Amino acid sequence: MIDIHTHILPGLDDGASNERDAIDMARAASAEGITTIVATPHHANGKYMNFAADVREHADGLNVRLAQAGIPISIVPGQEIRVHDDLLDAWGRGELLTLAGSRYVMLEMPSSRIPHYMSSLIHELHVMKLRPIIAHPERNAEVVEHPERLEELIELGAYGQVTTHSLLGGFGKKIEQASWRLMKQGSIHIVSSDAHHVERRGFRLREAHSAVNRVMGEEWSEYFKGNAEAVLADKPFGEQPPVQEKSGGVFRKFMAGLLKK
Repeated sequence: MIDIHTHILPGLDDGASNERDAIDMARAASAEGITTIVATPHHANGKYMNFAADVREHADGLNVRLAQAGIPISIVPGQEIRVHDDLLDAWGRGELLTLAGSRYVMLEMPSSRIPHYMSSLIHELHVMKLRPIIAHPERNAEVVEHPERLEELIELGAYGQVTTHSLLGGFGKKIEQASWRLMKQGSIHIVSSDAHHVERRGFRLREAHSAVNRVMGEEWSEYFKGNAEAVLADKPFGEQPPVQEKSGGVFRKFMAGLLKK
């Protein structure tokens, strides 16, 4: 498996604090069957600034240490870029990274709202031949209350990435419900961990795919895995499977169970 959203680079943000944490995370990822990790430290979120050149350097250094430790994980550079007014100019200055050198770029919206210029930003990125992926929209308060507003951004050409912990209830019932609803709505295109630490917030990617398989069907799990591979290969995402109420309405029963929690 491939994980396109992680905070594994040591000492850059609120993820791995040091090299030992990073190595522990890589070892845990390998045990889950993850082979490639896109390192996406926070950038321009008001607290952390991790410029492209620094991220590349730290990714290269971690790859050396993982090889020395015999851990079969490949780290490739990326960023989780907070949406901000200077974003397009920052791209022109060479401060920003796509994911794994592809045309996919990961954007993080504020947790409380969708920025008023989000639609125009997505348009401009498309003009630049970039493919924006919106990180964890299920944790955005405006999206939770108005999921159709995310759907509008998807129609403009953005993609949605849900977090494993959201699907599995790690951020509470409301976000768990929102995650599955957005998935059924067709606004989710990829599942990633947003891993920060082995104990505090691990990967859980295998567990999340098992849940997707159970609730949505195996074709959805394969779709999400295929899209993660497409990021690395810089290819278009696959065709989204239809939402089917398999086995007597598994999705309806699952959501009803969440509402009773």
